[in-house]
Amino acid sequence: MAQIKITLTRSLIGYAQDQRATVRALGLGTINTSIVKEDTPVIRGMIHKVEHLVKVEKA
Repeated sequence: MAQIKITLTRSLIGYAQDQRATVRALGLGTINTSIVKEDTPVIRGMIHKVEHLVKVEKA
């Protein structure tokens, strides 16, 4: 499968607890941290929920 690189670009301060939990579940901690994940429907759904906080690009 294809892989995608996810980078946290905004602070989690002021956002709902479920969005914070989604970012943590993706494996992101602080601003400008990046991870590489498999491009699956589950990961895409998580990204869609917090798309205003992250940047996604092909790895």
